Amino acid sequence: MVTVLAVTASAAPAPPFRFRPSLAAARFSPGARLADRCRTQACGLRCWIAAKVKFQKALKQHGWQVQRKLEVLGDESGGETANTSSDASDSSINEENSMHLGVNHSEAEPPVVKEDLVLFDHFDDQSESVPPLCIAVIGATGELAKTKVFPALFALYYSGFLPRNVAIFGYSRKTLADEDLRSIIEANLTCRVDHHENCEEKLKEFLKRTYYIDAGHDNKDGMEKLNSKMAHIEGTHAANRIFYLAVPQEALLDVALPLANSAQTKHGWNRIIIEKPFGFTSLSSQRDTESLLSRFEEKQIYRIDHLLGKDLIENLTVLRFSNLVFEPLWSRTYIRNVQVIFSEETATEIQGRYFGNYGIIRDIVHSHILQTIALFAMEPPVSLDGEDIRDEKVKVLRSIRKVDFEDVVLGQLKDTSGKVDRHTKSMTPTYFAAAMYIDNARWDGVPFLIKTGMGLMKNRAEIRIQFRHVPGNIYRERIGHDIDLDTNELVLRDLPEEAILLKVNNKVPGLGLQLDASELNLLYRDRYDVEVPGSYEHLLLDVLDGDNHLFMRSDELAAAWNVLAPVIHEIDQNRVAPELYEAGDKGPVNAYYLAAKHGVRWDDDW
Repeated sequence: MVTVLAVTASAAPAPPFRFRPSLAAARFSPGARLADRCRTQACGLRCWIAAKVKFQKALKQHGWQVQRKLEVLGDESGGETANTSSDASDSSINEENSMHLGVNHSEAEPPVVKEDLVLFDHFDDQSESVPPLCIAVIGATGELAKTKVFPALFALYYSGFLPRNVAIFGYSRKTLADEDLRSIIEANLTCRVDHHENCEEKLKEFLKRTYYIDAGHDNKDGMEKLNSKMAHIEGTHAANRIFYLAVPQEALLDVALPLANSAQTKHGWNRIIIEKPFGFTSLSSQRDTESLLSRFEEKQIYRIDHLLGKDLIENLTVLRFSNLVFEPLWSRTYIRNVQVIFSEETATEIQGRYFGNYGIIRDIVHSHILQTIALFAMEPPVSLDGEDIRDEKVKVLRSIRKVDFEDVVLGQLKDTSGKVDRHTKSMTPTYFAAAMYIDNARWDGVPFLIKTGMGLMKNRAEIRIQFRHVPGNIYRERIGHDIDLDTNELVLRDLPEEAILLKVNNKVPGLGLQLDASELNLLYRDRYDVEVPGSYEHLLLDVLDGDNHLFMRSDELAAAWNVLAPVIHEIDQNRVAPELYEAGDKGPVNAYYLAAKHGVRWDDDW
C-alpha cells in the first residue's frame, strides 16, 4: 500500500485526505511557494512528488500553476550523492511516479493503511533538516543485536542523534510479529545514568518505530520483503539506509549479496556494517572482500570493531596532533618502546563456539591491536577526512616487519574450574604476546610490545609509551639503578578507568635532595561529570555521519593479514602448543622473557 502526503493547515494529525480549495490556495500562493522553495533548498532532500500527483487535477480546475524543482539524492551504490533537478512537465512527472508508486488517480481517496506504521509522509517537513533514515539489523534475534546494537540505537535516538524520520527494522528467520521484536528489544533497553528525562516516553517512541521482517528460508525473498516494507514507510521521501549485518562470518555473503541486489535504495545512500572477525584466513578474507566489492563500493562498507570505539583510540590522534609538547617527541629519537595491552578477566567469550574457532589472534590482534598501532604510529594525515587517515594507517601496516616466531608467546587458559568449555581443550590460543617492529624512518628500531589475553587478573586496556633516558643526566647519582626514576612514561588508559597519566621525576619536599617518580593524572571521572557513551554508540554515529577512519578499508584488511598470516601458518603447520596459565593470573611466564629480550619491562600494575 502507498500513502500520499496529506497537507493540513496546522500541526495537528492529518485526517483522511479531502481536497479543500482554501488550503490549496494558501499552500500554492506565490509567497508560500517562495517559502517552500527556500525550505526545500535548506533541507536539500525533500521530494514533493506526492503532493503534485494528488493535487494536479484540482489545481488545474482552479487555475493555479505550480512549478517546483525537485531535488533527489543520488544513489551511493552507483556513485557520489548528487542533486538532480527535474525540468520535465507535470504530466510526465505524474505519469512516471504513478507507475513507480502505484497511485490510482481515479480513486477519490488514498487507500487506508491498516498496519501500525509511523510513515515518513506524516511528519512536519519544517521540523526536519536531515533526510529520513531506515536502519535494518540483520540477525535481530541474536545476542549481539539484542545486547549491543539495539541499545546503542536507542541511546542515539534518545540523545537526538538519529533523525526524527527514522525506522528500525529487525530481520531474522524466526517467526515473530512486530510486538514480539519490540518485547525482545525492550527487555535490554535502559537509559544511561545522565539520561533519565522523558525516558519512558522516548522508549515508547523508539519501539513504535521498530518493525520485524521474517526472512523465511530464502534471503532473496526476505530482502525483497525488507525493501518493500522500507519503501512503504519511506513513501515519497528520498531516504538513506544502513544495514547492520550482525551475523556469523560464515553467513556473511549469504546475506550481503541478496541485500545488494534487492534491498538497496535508489534514492539515497546505502551503508553496510560488517562485524569482525574479517575472515578465517588471508585467502578467505580476500574472497569475501572480492565478493563484497563486486556488489558494493568501498565507501559503503564499514568493518566494525567495537574496541576501536573507545575514547582511548580517539585520544591517540587528539593528544598527539593538537598538543605541541607531544608531537616532536613522537619518534625513535625520544621513544624507547611502546606497549599495547588489552586483557579481560572474564572467560565468558572463550565458552562460545565463535571464540573457540577463531581464537584471540583473529579476534583481537588482527583488528584492534594492529589498528591501534597504526593510529599511534602513522604520519600526520593531510586532514581529518577518513580516507586521509586510512591512507596513513595502511602505510604503517605495510611497514611492519615480518614477525619472527621466536618473538611470539602463545597462552591458553587452563581448564581447572569446569566452567571453560571443550573449545579450550583444542590448540586455540587465548593469550598472545609479540614484539613487532616498524621499518620506516620514524620508528626504526623501536619495539612495539603487544600483550592480550582472556581470563587474566583484571580488565585492562592501555597504551604505555616509555621514553629514552636523559643523556648525560646530572642526577644519575641520585637515580642509581632505580629504573622507575630513570624512565618517563606516558600512559593512555581506558580500563580499569579512563585516564591519561604522565610519569615524571620530581624532588621530594623537605631538606636534602631526594627524587621521586610521580604521576600527573587526568582521571576522566574527576574531570568530566558525564557517563561515557558506549563504543557501539560512537561507531554507529560515525557510520551515520559517513566518518570511516575507525573502520578497516580493504587494503588495510589485506595488510593486516600479511602481518599475521605467517604466524598463524606456523602455529597450524607445527601444531604449536600454547603455554597454559591459571585463571586470574598474569599470563604465561614466557611473556616476561620476551620483554626482557627486547629491553622492555612489562608494567606489573595489575
